[in-house]
Amino acid sequence: QLLVPVSGGRLTLGTWQGIYVWEHRLHGHVREIVVQIVGE
Repeated sequence: QLLVPVSGGRLTLGTWQGIYVWEHRLHGHVREIVVQIVGE
């Protein structure tokens, strides 16, 4: 689970921060990424 703040419709990340998704396997597999946005 990862919580990332959003401000003005953009991710609020620091200068050297980023989000990366990769897999360390010999063969790729199907993966599903679920994003839930909760607003005020």
